[in-house]
Amino acid sequence: MRLEMSEASVYYVDVLLPLHLPGCYTYRVPQEYNGQVRPGVRVAVQFGRQHIYSAIVRRVHTSQPVWKTKYIVAVIDSRPVVTEEQMLFWEWLARYYMCSPGDVMAVAMPARMRLASESVVAIHPDYDGELSSLGKHEVQIVQLLMDHPVVKVEDIGRAIGVAKVMPLIRSMMERSIIVMDEELRERYKPKTSTFVGLAEVYRGDDALRGLFDSLERAGRTKQVEVLMQLLQKGGKERMAVAKRELPQGSSLQTLIKNGVLVAEERMESRLERVDDSKLVSPASIELNEEQSAAYRLLSDNGQNVNLLYGVTSSGKTEVYIKLMADVVEQGGQVLFLLPEIALTTQIINRLRRYFGSAVGVYHSRFSASQRVEVWRRAIDPDGGVQVVLGARSALLLPFNNLKLIIVDEEHDTSYKQQEPAPRYHARDAAIYLASRLGARVVLGSATPSIESYYNAVSGKYGLATMTTRYGGFSLPQVEVVDMREAHAEKSVHGHFSQTLLDAVGGAVARGEQAILYQNRRGFSLRIECDDCHHTPQCVNCDVSLVYHKASNSLRCHYCGYSIPVPGECPACRSTRLRMVGVGTERVEEDLQIMMPDARVARMDLDSTMQKNQYMELLADFQAGRIDILVGTQMVTKGLDFKHVSVVGIIGADSIINFPNFRSFERAFQQMTQVSGRAGRHGGGGRVIIQTFNPVHQVLTDVIEGDYASLYDEQIQERRVFRYPPFYRLVRVTLKHREQGVLNAAAAWMAAALRSAFDWRVMGPEYPLVSRVKGLYLKEITLRFEKSEPIADAKRVMLQVADDLLKNEGWSAVAVNFDVDPY
Repeated sequence: MRLEMSEASVYYVDVLLPLHLPGCYTYRVPQEYNGQVRPGVRVAVQFGRQHIYSAIVRRVHTSQPVWKTKYIVAVIDSRPVVTEEQMLFWEWLARYYMCSPGDVMAVAMPARMRLASESVVAIHPDYDGELSSLGKHEVQIVQLLMDHPVVKVEDIGRAIGVAKVMPLIRSMMERSIIVMDEELRERYKPKTSTFVGLAEVYRGDDALRGLFDSLERAGRTKQVEVLMQLLQKGGKERMAVAKRELPQGSSLQTLIKNGVLVAEERMESRLERVDDSKLVSPASIELNEEQSAAYRLLSDNGQNVNLLYGVTSSGKTEVYIKLMADVVEQGGQVLFLLPEIALTTQIINRLRRYFGSAVGVYHSRFSASQRVEVWRRAIDPDGGVQVVLGARSALLLPFNNLKLIIVDEEHDTSYKQQEPAPRYHARDAAIYLASRLGARVVLGSATPSIESYYNAVSGKYGLATMTTRYGGFSLPQVEVVDMREAHAEKSVHGHFSQTLLDAVGGAVARGEQAILYQNRRGFSLRIECDDCHHTPQCVNCDVSLVYHKASNSLRCHYCGYSIPVPGECPACRSTRLRMVGVGTERVEEDLQIMMPDARVARMDLDSTMQKNQYMELLADFQAGRIDILVGTQMVTKGLDFKHVSVVGIIGADSIINFPNFRSFERAFQQMTQVSGRAGRHGGGGRVIIQTFNPVHQVLTDVIEGDYASLYDEQIQERRVFRYPPFYRLVRVTLKHREQGVLNAAAAWMAAALRSAFDWRVMGPEYPLVSRVKGLYLKEITLRFEKSEPIADAKRVMLQVADDLLKNEGWSAVAVNFDVDPY
């Protein structure tokens, strides 16, 4: 209930700060702000001696605290920018994922809606990604900020190996490449443009004819031209148009000066303008028998959560659009989640064909100001956004009437946030949010996660299946190449079997396209000395540096540390250095050498750093200007290309043999998904998988398209070894710069947890990468029966962590919790 504020009373507000703090803080409201402050608005507050932050008002009250309170500095908003339901959702995320509400706020709110005085650096919103004019260290800074969107100044210097980094940063700020400090703190400002329209006196037909006659008699042909363009662009209603769309020059200025035209400043959207005059009705979509059955089941089976399990290219998107149209027609909002930003490029055009300007897009490749605009339109009932398309962060938007959430490719690991907290899973969090709002959830996938499929077959979720490709097209033929035999027969060229080269070459010769999947970016995994076998390592992390030929550097993919390629071994001075392993850069270069007439392109994090470059790559491939597309997991997810007939998987073994209890599940998903890019529009498709273990059961399941076999085996193993979906996991990660301190703290915490939870505690153990960004890591994993409440256990874990940090010798140990690690 909203508190009615009188001008004379003394009021206080409990505010939420975007910081890792246990709860809300109380401030006093200056009398002049009485009546302006209410839950959900932002206020500027001083926290600490110097820092000013924007905080969200959680509660307004008259209860005076026993301690002295500071006054709020300013009221930023005239109306709430966060809803009550959204704040309750944030609080649930904090409780469930064992972090603070401030952690959730810091991730949820667009940067332009946060005030913060920190020495951090980010890419300038208007920087176009052009690298050719930058120096070596400047390129390294841009690459670092692409991998880590906000970085502290001192971390930049350490990552690029430059002691005095501020001159570089100042130079890049002057050229609008990066922003720092005050620029990051600047509040969002609506974009304004000058609009020009006819003066009221000339809006009538007779007056307008008279105006044209007088201008033509006076020989003012250029002014007539300006008026003609204005009328053409303004349409039948003779609306004002943006001044920039009219011929610039003295004629336009004269018409304004003489009162023929009126110019005014208006707020203008930063979002792409959409023409709603040519919309296609969703009713025009003709569903086949399987699609119709799925649509009916998902519409009225009484289940709030449903799994749509359909093979690749079975037409799941058409079913989604039908379901979305039902909600939009009734005035509700739809959230369409995708795991990869690249996927939005294709799907947004399809959705706008049916829903036009009602579609809003929200992801990290948008500028900070564009994200604020989508945020404001989503919360406003009159904002015009009924369909929001985005990656996992879109789940945190303030919806005003959300009725349907679609989680496409629900199995994808990208839905799980890794750093920073909250380490939430967007699929699972979406189900909770929908339950609060009375909305429905549709999870879609050709390779469902084991957990989701278990929930479906056990009756917790509804289940709709589609087993055939749309249009009656057949699934691609999958072949396995035994690389041991290929090497023995000397039919391997570089990293390609002759079978794969023949298939790709044949596709190109026929005017078709091919996709090659290699789940490693860079040129080679490492450089190794042939004499002493030394490998350059990151100074901050326990990993070898990856060779990137494009920048001629060795880079760490964890912290961004980079060094030039050495001319000799730093250990023994030998010049006999060789490259070990293969990444997407190497695959691209080798193909260009072996097939000089083919047009080869690469799609990975490094090749899509520039603004909109991933969109250009996909557009070129769609238009047939690229013959062979080499990529990482980006190319496995839901992309639809008409002319792809061959898909090659360079090294299946590295996917299968990853040390994780989900490795077989993920290997099946990745290989099946990338295979599904072939032959989607007829003509047959062919998939070549290169492996040294062709009899592996996962490969057999991929060849036969047998998800049921994979599921049956995995569900039995997980039941026996106490893994999800039968048990819930919580991973505790401890970090410290000194290994000895970390070992002692981890041993103490494991013992304290074991005394409370006994056999459920595993560890402490070092993870695969035991040092990242200068901090040593140790992990403790806890298992809890899924059937038992876990809230009390979480409170015990948090208390043990607090007790650990109260120890003077361990106060600097960082303790992170990851609930349902994925």
